[in-house]
Amino acid sequence: MKLIGSLTSPYVRKIRIVLAEKKIDYDLVLDSPWEEGNQVVAHNPLGKVPVLVLDDDGTLFDSRVIAEYLDTVAPNNRLIPASGRERISVKRWEALADGVLDAAVAAFLESKRPEGERSASWIERQRGKIIQSLQAMSEELEQQAWCHGNSLSLADIAVGCALGYVSFRLGDIAWAGKYPNLDKLYGKLMQRPAFADTAPPA
Repeated sequence: MKLIGSLTSPYVRKIRIVLAEKKIDYDLVLDSPWEEGNQVVAHNPLGKVPVLVLDDDGTLFDSRVIAEYLDTVAPNNRLIPASGRERISVKRWEALADGVLDAAVAAFLESKRPEGERSASWIERQRGKIIQSLQAMSEELEQQAWCHGNSLSLADIAVGCALGYVSFRLGDIAWAGKYPNLDKLYGKLMQRPAFADTAPPA
């Protein structure tokens, strides 16, 4: 299998962590949809990363789809419960974390537009979503060691990627000091090689 993506994409990071935790071998092909002449659109008509190219040359895109596929093809270290409320709980956490990422990416990209084209109100709207969602994460996590259950799941991976990306791109949102339980979770996650090895470049 080949994973196409960039080192700074939090969605790509999520899949790299899933692959590492599942101990699945793959080749990482660095490509960015923002680079001229990129090949991403040849594999994903939406022009987004990550893209997983399967051994039969079929492709999967969207990190949620890819993560679910990887968890089903390798039965070890299950990251998503098979069914019922437990499965929905993990997927709900993932949806919340991915929503934080969507807002953070949108705010970051808007901030990079030329001065006259940039919308300060749009950026603030996205930042508001992030702040509200971080508070919701903290309240739901309480003092639990993991987002769901008694071990690492896709919920923790998704939340860890969201927290890491907010720190990476929107460092002035000082979530760690305000939400010590999220900071504790992120610190524990960063002790795992899968997280530490995929941290975005400084």
